[in-house]
Amino acid sequence: MQGHSFGKVQTVAALQSAQHVPKKQVGILGGNFNPVHYAHLVMGEQVGQALGLEKVYFMPEYLPPHIDEKETIPAVHRLAMLELAIADNPLFAVETIELARKGKSYTVETMRELTALHPDTNYYFIIGGDMVQYLPKWHQIDELMQLVTFVGVRRPGYPIESDYPIIWIDVPLMDVSSTTIRKKVEQGCSVRYLLPENVLHYIQEKELYLDDV
Repeated sequence: MQGHSFGKVQTVAALQSAQHVPKKQVGILGGNFNPVHYAHLVMGEQVGQALGLEKVYFMPEYLPPHIDEKETIPAVHRLAMLELAIADNPLFAVETIELARKGKSYTVETMRELTALHPDTNYYFIIGGDMVQYLPKWHQIDELMQLVTFVGVRRPGYPIESDYPIIWIDVPLMDVSSTTIRKKVEQGCSVRYLLPENVLHYIQEKELYLDDV
């Protein structure tokens, strides 16, 4: 009888312990990544280290939700370049949920899915300081604020005031953009040292961006 009671106590203690397991702290860095470059990687690394995150997921969108739709190369290439770029960093991973869902990528829909799939995880959504001022225009932003904690990367010339709670992180400034890289490739200019060497080789092998898409 005593043994049976002891077993019950153990079970209750185990349940109580399980309920108090700390949540995983995970970063999400979304974007088109057309192509991924060193500024993306520095942002992920610096925020991940500053906040002590377990993982930083790079989340490529299938189609941007902007009104003025931007042309982009097929998702298979953007995903392949991301996987090459992060291969040597155990902090990094790729989240393909938006590629699998296809269609336009609204962040609130994605984070609804991710928080339902991973209730044991707190998500930190990383955005550039230039994007913070546009948060009021984000689709269903009030609900999104309940699903994630926003992390803003400071950028010179952009205010750090917001009506929304933002964690601000200082990251070394790198004036590199996917647009610049695509234009340089199209013009036959060097883009070495702007993005990982294995990504550059992939671009050359697949003959990407020769028509600036």
